[in-house]
Amino acid sequence: MIQNTIVAEASILLRGATHARPKLDTGFDGRSALLFFGILAFGLFFIAYSLYVDMTESGVPSTSWLPFVLLGVALFIALGFEFVNGFHDTANAVATVIYTHSLPAHAAVVWSGVFNFLGVMASSGAVAYGIIALLPVELILQVGSGAGFAMVFALLIGAIIWNLGTWYLGLPASSSHTLIGSIIGVGLANQLMAISGGASGVDWAQASKVGYSLLLSPLIGFCAAALLLLTLKVVARRPELYQEPKTAAPPPLWIRGLLILTCTGVSFAHGSNDGQKGMGLIMLILIGVAPTAYALNRSMPDRDVAPFVTTSTYAAQALDRNAAGRTVQDPRRVVGDYLRTRQAGADLVPALAQLSRSIGIQVQQYGSLRRLPQEIVQNVRNDMYLTAEALRRFGKEPVAASMTKADLDLMNLYRKELEGATRFIPTWVKVAVAIALGLGTMVGWKRIVVTVGEKIGKSHLTYAQGASAEMVAAVTIAAADVYGLPVSTTQVLSSGVAGTMAAGRSGLQAATVRNLLMAWVLTLPAAILLSGGLFWVFIKVF
Repeated sequence: MIQNTIVAEASILLRGATHARPKLDTGFDGRSALLFFGILAFGLFFIAYSLYVDMTESGVPSTSWLPFVLLGVALFIALGFEFVNGFHDTANAVATVIYTHSLPAHAAVVWSGVFNFLGVMASSGAVAYGIIALLPVELILQVGSGAGFAMVFALLIGAIIWNLGTWYLGLPASSSHTLIGSIIGVGLANQLMAISGGASGVDWAQASKVGYSLLLSPLIGFCAAALLLLTLKVVARRPELYQEPKTAAPPPLWIRGLLILTCTGVSFAHGSNDGQKGMGLIMLILIGVAPTAYALNRSMPDRDVAPFVTTSTYAAQALDRNAAGRTVQDPRRVVGDYLRTRQAGADLVPALAQLSRSIGIQVQQYGSLRRLPQEIVQNVRNDMYLTAEALRRFGKEPVAASMTKADLDLMNLYRKELEGATRFIPTWVKVAVAIALGLGTMVGWKRIVVTVGEKIGKSHLTYAQGASAEMVAAVTIAAADVYGLPVSTTQVLSSGVAGTMAAGRSGLQAATVRNLLMAWVLTLPAAILLSGGLFWVFIKVF
């Protein structure tokens, strides 16, 4: 083992002597530091001002200071997760342009930070609420309770601890993988701690969907990047593309432009996908502390209320036709039990009909989501959430077999309108996450960059290898964003670099590959144990 380590270190030193290693140790000057802290101060002011405006306009009562202290702490932790995510994951995006000398190190991280910011601002929100769907349903419905805060704190702090640990060791572990593990840990702990056995655990159907995307994305990255490199060798017969940089001089202009373009694409795609994970959790926090302001989409135009009420009425009528005249005592409990157990009984259809009718009547009575009284906002939001989640699975259930295609299409339309009323991201939340992720990109990037640039392959990264890995990563992450699937920038890009090294016959450093695989394998159980244990501790505190 000692002999292998000495040989590996000697080979790195030899490479450094024959090929120009980029300068990674130059620090920010005073102006850069001033800009960094200026943006940070602006972000904090913008968050505070936006919260004040939203709560003032919605008439949130200030009867107690404790929820707002919890809100501040929770937002700080959530944005801290995105900050760590920035320097942990985005370092992968800049490694190729730095090690091909396409951009100086600090210019690269600033460039990447800017496009991470823009990616967050352009995101759709689909990934954000896909993450939330993994959480236990009763904790989502009661997120403002002590258990709800314990859930949010446990999964965020657990994810941050593991991310910081792997970053310190220079291991490109996946922040997405870590967050999913933290959510599973909270769900399992919630189920194990329930004395009555009535609590839900993990939505394994949704978790498996997310798991497949996390499992397949690195395989896609490895194979696709390798194939792209082999294709380039056939199409672009330029020897300089496949040679290690001999000096610190930038590559030819067209190669440099291609590498910067792929870095830009990965950074933008990373922001649009990974940035949403923090957004979803921040929305849960806001809904729990200030439901009047954030439980429902208050920006929905009044002109959209009448069509929404009409769709609610038609959906209730269609469900009534298939309810065989049945009614239920507590429709909310029936639908909640269905979401927890995935067992669709005969009471599900009439329960959904009653909830749909109730939602339509209450929105019609007040004429706007903004004018709903404070005391019923949370209940209306919960009814909308339960109904939308049930309708998302409803078409596959035997109880829906008797419904016509037109009725099922109506259910799908109604679900989308319910999601439009409950699944939204305020602009200031996007700005806050974008600033946290963008600034995080500019801090602490060096450890992961060195691993990706020097320790995966046995030779220096070539121009073609860097471009192939980043192009595949950008396309894969962007495609996952379209379908609302969380994927790992770390896994896709690291495996892409490994794929190009294998295809280019550069060889792989076994020790680094082994460490990467160990990090990927251990991330899930470690995050589960961390967040589950923290949830148990916090549930006692809150």
